[in-house]
Amino acid sequence: MKRRSILAAGLASAATVGLSHRGWSQSKPFDGMVLRLASCNDQFSPGLKALSARFKQETGITVIVDILGYGELQTKLTTDYVGHTKGYDLATTDNVWAPQFAEAGYTVPLNDWMKRDAAEMALDDIYPVLFTALGNYQGKQVAFPLAGYANVLAYRKDLYAAAKLQPPQTMQDLVDNAYKLTDRSRNQFGWVANGQKGAACAQDWMQYLAEIGGVLVKNGQPVIDSPLNVQSLTTYRDLFQKAAPPGAVNWDWDGREASFRSGLAANMQTWSVGALGYFDPAQSKVTNSAALMVTPTAAAMKPRYGIGGWGIAINADIDDRHKQAAWTYIKWITSPAIHIALNELDACSFLRRSELRDASLNRKYPFLPVIDESFTHGDPDFRPRVPQYPEIQDILGTAVNSALVGAMTPAAALAAAQTQALRYF
Repeated sequence: MKRRSILAAGLASAATVGLSHRGWSQSKPFDGMVLRLASCNDQFSPGLKALSARFKQETGITVIVDILGYGELQTKLTTDYVGHTKGYDLATTDNVWAPQFAEAGYTVPLNDWMKRDAAEMALDDIYPVLFTALGNYQGKQVAFPLAGYANVLAYRKDLYAAAKLQPPQTMQDLVDNAYKLTDRSRNQFGWVANGQKGAACAQDWMQYLAEIGGVLVKNGQPVIDSPLNVQSLTTYRDLFQKAAPPGAVNWDWDGREASFRSGLAANMQTWSVGALGYFDPAQSKVTNSAALMVTPTAAAMKPRYGIGGWGIAINADIDDRHKQAAWTYIKWITSPAIHIALNELDACSFLRRSELRDASLNRKYPFLPVIDESFTHGDPDFRPRVPQYPEIQDILGTAVNSALVGAMTPAAALAAAQTQALRYF
């Protein structure tokens, strides 16, 4: 069911919230209002909660931040939106939810407000790819970028140097190096990725697939079992069997990240949000040897740097006054000064060119030039941004894992996935 879009009158009345950052502390049109924000339990969430007191001081608006696990967040938001219960005014939204939200009309389209407030918000300072990746579908901005992540390669400088190898320039280099750097007698493994059944293995394989030129949806139809995709999953399975730590087929993001920080793995494709932990002696044994670089792609292929992260959206069911207050919060939390403050609280979530070039943040996060390059040349479509994405991910979550554990061949697993996916198109 499509919902009606925001009324023009509502947009006009919202003009009163177009205040300068300094003006928020002087004029409080929403003083005493309470907003509820559903946030994923990601690295930025403690910062959102910590900064809520500052926002209240400046605007008079109380923001209650409800921090939820990924699955719980998705379930609660779906229940809230479908049931029109107005449990949340704001929500952090995964980048792959935008097509579904746009078609269903669950969240407020922000295009008109963004156009009106573009200069105030310094929108040209935000990497364009993040608008597309973190909340846009067919031109409709249903979430505003909040936390941009780059898909990067984390690797061990010391192991590469000892083996007299260079960091990989192509995906074939990465595969070859993974095998060369595996030495089971020393409990050293050349590669690690998510293998756990479900979203974990589906998402990690999708990023690997994109980097060799594979696609899952073409001309509006699934092509999951294409020859290139089968070849990709075969290589992926072989890496798990020959170059990954024992038990990796059962690991999700936490297990994969822990294996790299503990020194087990020489290479790991990952999201930049976790990178700060590699250089923290309290968490990591590889603080002096870890390094980040942009992800390699297939030889002669244009770089395809995966972009992910979270947007922040306004519930389309709430009244106009709450929508206006919610937009005030979005403008505030993504403003240059406040977003830097968020990252000073270890969010490792970036939006703006200015913050990636900020001297204090570069001292805290020495890998920011890698994220800058990834955002500048990023691909928002490395995972299919279609309304059927949740179903595709669920199907692949079973198919990929079944190939990794040897229950099915890669060809059979993807053929079965293709048959299932066709039901949704």
